[in-house]
Amino acid sequence: MIINTGSRTDTVQYYTEWLLKRFEDGFVYSRNPMFPHIVNRYELNPEVVDCIIFCSKNYEPILPYIQLITNKFNTYFHYTITAYGKDIEPNVPAIDESIETLIKLSEIVGRQRIAWRYDPILLTDKYTKNLHYKTFNYMAEKLAPHIDRCIFSFVEMYKKLTTNMPEIILLADKDKIEIAKNLGAIAKRHKMTIQTCATREDYKNFGIVNSGCLTAEILGNANNIKFKKLKHSGNRKGCNCMESRNIGDYDTCPNGCKYCYANQNPEIALKNYQKHNPNSPLILGGLLETDEIQQSNQKSFLQHFEQKRLS
Repeated sequence: MIINTGSRTDTVQYYTEWLLKRFEDGFVYSRNPMFPHIVNRYELNPEVVDCIIFCSKNYEPILPYIQLITNKFNTYFHYTITAYGKDIEPNVPAIDESIETLIKLSEIVGRQRIAWRYDPILLTDKYTKNLHYKTFNYMAEKLAPHIDRCIFSFVEMYKKLTTNMPEIILLADKDKIEIAKNLGAIAKRHKMTIQTCATREDYKNFGIVNSGCLTAEILGNANNIKFKKLKHSGNRKGCNCMESRNIGDYDTCPNGCKYCYANQNPEIALKNYQKHNPNSPLILGGLLETDEIQQSNQKSFLQHFEQKRLS
């Protein structure tokens, strides 16, 4: 089983104490977002957890402790650093600060375990295509020696985005092609692998690898392990990744990013954040009398569990 710590919230930046406590206790509870009375229990045991996935915009809080996890588990890290400022990402560190933190993380866990995410790509009057090219080139030059690959995607125009970001400019197909072509050329110049995430478009002509950012091949190469040959349906439409189980909650990330799909709005996320108890097995609140706890049926996807893990 793959455990994902950060696809619903920035667990690393805001819930590090809770996350470390969960690994110390060896289990975690996760409330089902579709059926809130159902709480899944996952054992945080390397015998049944093949890899721990981290996704964050700021790893600084967990850097002093990350080896408590990497010394026991296979791991892979997605680090999102975009071109946007406080007007779109209010509580995210500045670009240079984020770059510095990523380099520190790379020195600890190894470049083969880190993917830099430059997404979602969106356009406004301020964040033009040319600004993206300039910023992406600046970051690529500094990050290429410290990462496994770069992953990008174009913003999805879901309903609440038009309310949260009325200034957004719709991306036409020709815009996407132009952006992909330029990002591909920049990545090539810096000898950096670049790929898409959950997209049906094919940009291989621009040196861009097709979607699949958490595949068996990527996680296997990063950790010197091999997975069984299984079919995976992915985690959403257009996704070619291995299936994973999430331990965070929606509407709990205080980053306040305008484009965020995991928060209804920043105010709700901040109110929920105040309900957090670092000693609870749940990231938000505690267990209720009406809750039904279900033990997850966790199975390893590895060919040979006894394979030596990277230190």
